[in-house]
Amino acid sequence: MTRIRRGYIARRRRTKIRLFASSFRGAHSRLTRTIIQQKIRALVSAHRDRDRQKRNFRRLWVTRINAVIRESMVSYSYSRLINNLYKRQLLLNRKILAQIAILNRNCLYMISNDILK
Repeated sequence: MTRIRRGYIARRRRTKIRLFASSFRGAHSRLTRTIIQQKIRALVSAHRDRDRQKRNFRRLWVTRINAVIRESMVSYSYSRLINNLYKRQLLLNRKILAQIAILNRNCLYMISNDILK
């Protein structure tokens, strides 16, 4: 039987992996086995940190809203504000409320006073 030449299939697969790891340092961008390991590790980290990023932004928004609300009224807190928003069926998410709190505090004060009535 004659020898079968495999052609460029394996080389094409390796170059595709190398393009992904071209910005990595040292052997992580040169050796095929370590490139594959680092690619898996990078993709796992990216997947994990997408969820973590959502969590961190939500915490930031809650902190900003709480700080502005407590600054304006002594006995009023973030949890009461959100509770009253749900009771009044005002559908403002935390991202928008945080932007209002930073850019236009008077508007947030008006919203919170309107809810309390």
